[in-house]
Amino acid sequence: MNPFFSVRPVTHRFFFLGTVFLLSFLLVGLTFVRVIFPQRALVRWPSPVEERGRVVSADGSLLASGPVTARVYPLGTTMSPIVGFVGRTEGLEGLERTQEAALRQGKTVALTLDARIQEAAERILMAAVARTNAEFASAVVLESQTGAVIAAASVPGFDPNAWETAPATRWRNRAVLDEYEPGSVIKPLTVAALLDAGLTTPETLYDTPMARRYAGATINDIVPHPPQLSTQQVLRYSSNVGMTHLVEGVPSALLYRYFTAFGLGQDVTLGLPTSNGLLRDPASWTPLGQATMAFGQGMTATTIQMAAAFNVLAAGGRFLPPYLLQGSKPLNRYQVIKPETARQMQAMLHAVIDDGIKTKAELPGYHVAGKTGTAQVVVGGRYSPNVFTSTFAGFSPPEQPRFTVAVMVRGAQRDYQGSQLAAPVFKEISAALFSLYAMSPAQSPVPRQPEAP
Repeated sequence: MNPFFSVRPVTHRFFFLGTVFLLSFLLVGLTFVRVIFPQRALVRWPSPVEERGRVVSADGSLLASGPVTARVYPLGTTMSPIVGFVGRTEGLEGLERTQEAALRQGKTVALTLDARIQEAAERILMAAVARTNAEFASAVVLESQTGAVIAAASVPGFDPNAWETAPATRWRNRAVLDEYEPGSVIKPLTVAALLDAGLTTPETLYDTPMARRYAGATINDIVPHPPQLSTQQVLRYSSNVGMTHLVEGVPSALLYRYFTAFGLGQDVTLGLPTSNGLLRDPASWTPLGQATMAFGQGMTATTIQMAAAFNVLAAGGRFLPPYLLQGSKPLNRYQVIKPETARQMQAMLHAVIDDGIKTKAELPGYHVAGKTGTAQVVVGGRYSPNVFTSTFAGFSPPEQPRFTVAVMVRGAQRDYQGSQLAAPVFKEISAALFSLYAMSPAQSPVPRQPEAP
């Protein structure tokens, strides 16, 4: 064999020509795709590893950041049912799910929440739940003159950095989803409607024994009181008997119109899933059903609905829809009661606190307005003798309200009355507001009155 003869140059030559042919074919094919399918060739789907938009609070706190595969929640449990969490490719709960489109595009979702007030509210609620061995609790804080949601606490919560380790019940945003019978906290809304319609006055007197037979049932009062009460005193003593007199003969359509205007039984639009509560059509109301609804039984509401309804009394009689996303202030604001009726209710609810549960709901030197509620919970189709919701709704300061707060604690095993449990929670949340927003004490404190039993 000729040592200078070899097939390798020929092999290399064919390999080189084949490679050139293949590359040419690919280039032609790519050009064909771009010409025939120009739009499809340019489509680019976001990858889950790309940077995801941030979630931030009004005070500048970072609530969520990072790509979906390495999402971080710097505040841990704070606001967790609101912010939610992500799975492997997308948001699964809370704002991470409902704002998926914006976050996937890298946009920042800015909230009206103040992380400092939110953290304080959650801490206060958790302490109350632990102290009374309650099941769960929620609270909502609104900016009275705008409807902005400053805090919306649901406890116990979870750590979204390790959401798989928490039971699904803790993911629930109870402040806007849980419906319950609010109890006597509804009474001021009923009174406001009747005052506004000219059907009573703060001084109108009613015969109020401790029990009254009404519409086939016996209505009882709990707090001892005089045999005659004015409308103001009906609120002060939380008299169910007094409420039966107030609504006796009142057209059901009138009460229904005011209740719905307060937002009861209506949609709440927050950019999150919410519940509407239950307010039946007035055509189905019986005299007894109307009386019990007047003091908060036979209807349901959520904590944010109660905050929004009470905020009507704080905001000069206007309904200001609550909002959570910055830049999304609702436009559908409207007048529910006359401004003078709202001023009457502010004074009446201020007196309810100062004449009744001053030390339980109010800090020394500061004044608030509000009302407690305690309601039995339906368990297995019957009102339970052992399970209660403790509620409070109010605002401060009474004459020029800045903040409206609603509180609900369910299933406390001790100290379950609204005055024992929900009112002190309101007091502590108010203290956080006074401190963080540098609110000065009242110049002329109202003289202390004897407290209700």
